[in-house]
Amino acid sequence: MIFAAFLGVAALQLLKDDVEKGQKVINAIDTLQAWVMRLVRLVMKLTPYGVLALMTKVVAGSNLQDIIKLGSFVVVSYIGLGLMFVVHGVLVSAAGINPLRFFRKVWPVLTFAFTSRSSAATIPLSIEAQTRRLGIPQSIASFAASFGATIGQNGCAGLYPAMLAVMVAPTVGINPLDPLWIATLVAIVTLSSAGVAGVGGGATFAALIVLPAMGLPVSLVALLISVEPLIDMGRTALNVSGSMTAGAITSQIMQQTDKELLDADEHSELAHA
Repeated sequence: MIFAAFLGVAALQLLKDDVEKGQKVINAIDTLQAWVMRLVRLVMKLTPYGVLALMTKVVAGSNLQDIIKLGSFVVVSYIGLGLMFVVHGVLVSAAGINPLRFFRKVWPVLTFAFTSRSSAATIPLSIEAQTRRLGIPQSIASFAASFGATIGQNGCAGLYPAMLAVMVAPTVGINPLDPLWIATLVAIVTLSSAGVAGVGGGATFAALIVLPAMGLPVSLVALLISVEPLIDMGRTALNVSGSMTAGAITSQIMQQTDKELLDADEHSELAHA
């Protein structure tokens, strides 16, 4: 991300110093983006087959008895993920965006994130949805999608480590409802979220950072590996939803949202694309 930022600054300086060469660089970047978008659309056409393969792999690679024993944790995890989606809906609603319209427009992105279990792989699709469906400027969409894939992951680096910490705390004599302990947990989770890889299983590494920092044992992480893929799907979708929510709210605050495109129906969007 830092290297990409330097490349962007260098491209703008080149455009300022030498318009002809700078414009060639900008055109090359636009061409590369269009190429990647075509690739994303091709992948989306094959997504139903990928979903079948991924679900088969999850079922075949997980122990059924372990899944049954840890089923309650899976259910609680998805309840927590569902509540966070509600929070995202409340936030976009407060920013003046209809939450139902928002989630309907980003639904293809969320399903791709759910099946791929990779926030990083969803970045191109996230940018496209923000710019072509939500009316968010390219600059804000690109920043929100790329930055949100490594920092501020609501599911992998936020909800999951916090849940494990709250579950483990009573076993070592810590009151998980203590306000000071909760504030410390929030601070550590926030700091540890910076730099967590936006790939499948990234939440495990986030938990391995948070639990020792809170003075808690990490044995529970190993016990939950058997159901990790099942939970990771929902966590990744939440990560991507968080980045798009941030982009939508930022665009609204800066009054740069294309209202016509945001309010357009699906058929108009396809025609515009």
